[in-house]
Amino acid sequence: MIFFISLFLSFIQTPELIIGQEKVSPGIVFIFEGAVKDKIYPSTMHLDEDQTHVHIEARVNWDSKQIPKGATPGGFIPYLHISATLTNSKSGQTLFIDLKPHINLIDNFHYARNIALPGSVKDNYDVQFNIIAPSNIELALHNDWVEEYGKNLLNEYKFNYKRINFKQIAEASRK
Repeated sequence: MIFFISLFLSFIQTPELIIGQEKVSPGIVFIFEGAVKDKIYPSTMHLDEDQTHVHIEARVNWDSKQIPKGATPGGFIPYLHISATLTNSKSGQTLFIDLKPHINLIDNFHYARNIALPGSVKDNYDVQFNIIAPSNIELALHNDWVEEYGKNLLNEYKFNYKRINFKQIAEASRK
């Protein structure tokens, strides 16, 4: 019975490639993924699905434990500036992208971008995600937050992952 349930779920869910997972203070979880390409609106601001290899994502949420008082476990962390650099391990060709907030019915709010890989889908890629906290123009902090956690939501981070292969995800389809 379990086999048939797994088989059924594999037909209704699209695969995702987990590139990496990180947890940082104060209880923020990052999950970096390569997802199946998709049509994104407004289409004038996003790469067409037929020109896309991968939908690269950063899911950024509060953890389920050891989070600031008042935070919703699993809640989306808004206003971050997230970029990614993909470097083809074979050719050295590089792609730099800014991830933008998205919403869907699978992950809900997340940061993402449709991309065309800088080389073949068969090649391996080094991926760096860069995280910058919101500025004081985008996010105001109450005194209780500043006293407990300081004058930023979080520090700046760079997370590096080596030799990621997107072939399976690039060849998958949501249809």
